[in-house]
Amino acid sequence: MTNIRFIIKMKRIFFIIATLVALLAACTDNDSFTTSRNNILTFSTDTLKMDTVFSNVGSSTYTFWVFNRSTDGLRLSSVRLKGGNQTGFRVNVDGSYLDNTLGSVVTDLEVRKGDSLRVFVELTSPETQQHDPVQLSDELLFQLESGVEQSVRLEAWAWDAVKITDLNVTADTLIESTVPLVFYGSGIKVDSGAVLTLRNTTLYFHDQAGIDVYGSLIADNALLRGDRLDHMFDYLPYDRVSGQWRGLWFAPSSKTNTMNDTEIRNACHAIVLSDSCDIDTIRQRLTMTRCVVHNAKGYGLISYHSNVALVNCQFTNTLDDCLAVYGGICTVDHCTLGQFYPFTANRGAALRFSNIAGDTVYPLLKLICRGTIVTGYESDVVFLERADTSAADTLSSGVERVFTYQFDDCLLRTPKVEDDTVSFHNIMWETPEDSIQGKQHFAVFDEKNLYYDFHLDSLSTAKGKGCYPAE
Repeated sequence: MTNIRFIIKMKRIFFIIATLVALLAACTDNDSFTTSRNNILTFSTDTLKMDTVFSNVGSSTYTFWVFNRSTDGLRLSSVRLKGGNQTGFRVNVDGSYLDNTLGSVVTDLEVRKGDSLRVFVELTSPETQQHDPVQLSDELLFQLESGVEQSVRLEAWAWDAVKITDLNVTADTLIESTVPLVFYGSGIKVDSGAVLTLRNTTLYFHDQAGIDVYGSLIADNALLRGDRLDHMFDYLPYDRVSGQWRGLWFAPSSKTNTMNDTEIRNACHAIVLSDSCDIDTIRQRLTMTRCVVHNAKGYGLISYHSNVALVNCQFTNTLDDCLAVYGGICTVDHCTLGQFYPFTANRGAALRFSNIAGDTVYPLLKLICRGTIVTGYESDVVFLERADTSAADTLSSGVERVFTYQFDDCLLRTPKVEDDTVSFHNIMWETPEDSIQGKQHFAVFDEKNLYYDFHLDSLSTAKGKGCYPAE
């Protein structure tokens, strides 16, 4: 028994000694550095390409890796920006910041064999004094102790923009600019009695900025979008991510608004028409023609007790309803409503119409939907919500809870209505069992890269319907 204990004890001592020897050898090996010019660094990229940024606005952070795949450690005498602090690039090498006030350089770094460094790069470009985007470049130089110098090229584009905070439109105003306009703070407020006209221009909105309309808005060939020009991921630009800015809100006092050939994308609630109180049954409160509302992290258009006309418009991919009509009058003429919001399965309807919202009654005087495609991922994307219309259930004013609607020559993704040939005429009732249905109607439907083209595919059965003519 004593011999067995002795043997076990000796094995333990031997194991401990062997482990210590291995650790000491490993440490000694890792601490070996070379000045051989044959031992160099390798990089995850030779050119770091960044996105376009507005001048004086900081970019996202980009990264790349520096590897030592040689058999010995390498010492870096310095890492520096060739252009110093002139181009606006900012660099951090594995926690060591290249301080621009100290020559944009960091010294005395080590990369042990088999180890790596991570490099972080940002850019705040100075103004370029040019109307078009200007390419910026610099080189990040790695000086090895051996005297070998290696480099990674940094590239980006900078674009001068006019930056505006809390624009208050108090008189009739025209915005027509080829220079990008970026709005901060709350964005734009159009006072009651004033008319803001947007023509042949693009407006970029930062974070919670938007347009609040108390007077009137006229948009002709305009693009309204968020101000992020860079990418969230390599494959995904921020322009394809919803919720980048606040959107458009129309006050009860706002009337006679028109939009032609205008696109509103990546907003929160794209368009909100608040309760107009006294509806004008003759003149539209909002008229939209050949417009696109896409990728909202809320409603595409939500209308309360308003007179709205939508002609050849696209409302697609919204977290809440693409189009929600609570009472009033709404004409939907040859539009495409597609509910394919990609970021959650808990998405709203493509079309919702009702004569009540919460406890408030909004008589649906007339909803006319003709030549329109209403489709989406779910088996039912048309939601009809109707308040009780019994004789005893009337408004205090004596106005009955009206609910009048009609669909003509439409494609509707909803269970077929068998017993109402007055409200539904010449309807294509789409189901998930159809050979061509949902996303298959459209020319480009790239769910991986979130890129869509809602023109009809050549095989679509909905030709003659929707906002785009068959090609």
